[in-house]
Amino acid sequence: MPILDDVKLAVREDNDAFNAEISDIIEAAKFDLKGSGVVLIDDTDPLIKRAIILYSKANYGLFNPDMEKYQKAYDMLKAHLSFSSDYNGYIEEEVI
Repeated sequence: MPILDDVKLAVREDNDAFNAEISDIIEAAKFDLKGSGVVLIDDTDPLIKRAIILYSKANYGLFNPDMEKYQKAYDMLKAHLSFSSDYNGYIEEEVI
């Protein structure tokens, strides 16, 4: 399933009229991850997909009572991804 469909399902949107707005939010999420040092941004990766969905749930809609909850969850996952060598491209050298 394409990431747009996954995000639409997550934000409970079944109308195609908002596809452009949701696509912009998805791209903003990817840009934010990149700005935090995440270099592996593959939206089929489960953690990247979850981060994009959390970002989208925090930023979609005008009256979102759960915005802070989703933003906090996104920030925590983003921090984890930015420190993980699996996602930040940094390879730790062994100390002998």
